[in-house]
Parts: sequence; C-alpha cells; structure tokens
Amino acid sequence: MRHLAYVGVLAFCLLGTLPLEVWLGVRVYRQWRRLLLTLLPVVPVFVGWDLYAIAHDHWGFDASQMLGATLPGGLPLEELLFFVVVPVASLLALEAVRRVRGWRLDEEPEARAR
Repeated sequence: MRHLAYVGVLAFCLLGTLPLEVWLGVRVYRQWRRLLLTLLPVVPVFVGWDLYAIAHDHWGFDASQMLGATLPGGLPLEELLFFVVVPVASLLALEAVRRVRGWRLDEEPEARAR
C-alpha cells in the first residue's frame, strides 16, 4: 500500500475540494476553458523545473511511495499529476471564498474593503 502514498495525497486533495464544486456550486469544472488557461502556464514551468532538478540530482523521489510509472526525464506520473491537482484544488478554494464572500471578478480590491 505504500506505493499509493503520493497518489493517495493527490486523491485526498481532489476529494477534499470536491464539495466546494458540488455544494457551493463554484463551477470550476464546468468552466473547462478557464481551467485550462489556469493550468497552461503552470504545468510546463514546474515540469521543466522538476526535470532540471532531477537531471542535476537536486532531488529525487522515493520509488517505494510511487506507482512506478515514470515519464521521460525520470519524472514520476504522480509529480505531473501534482502540478495539475494542486492548482485545481487552489482554484476551487479561491472560487469558494469568492462565492461565500460575495466577491465579483470585476471589482477593484478597494471596493471590496468598503
């Protein structure tokens, strides 16, 4: 079961934020274009950073906690999934706060303070 540790944490992140989509209706998963626009700048930058760090032995991954699927450059599948799951969970949390607080996207920060 130890090989499921990393993917288990990722699943917990998604399952932990799923109620925000379902019960608060933040509509993150329904806005797939916005979601892709969020992920497009994030995923390549951090994958590149990881590949550089792996190639230069700056860090590695505990194979006993991984599924064993490795992408080119030695990047574990779970690490790629991390760069998708964490921004999605963050976006869900942000949208939940916006919904609860009543913040609109077109408001200036000063207007929210009043």
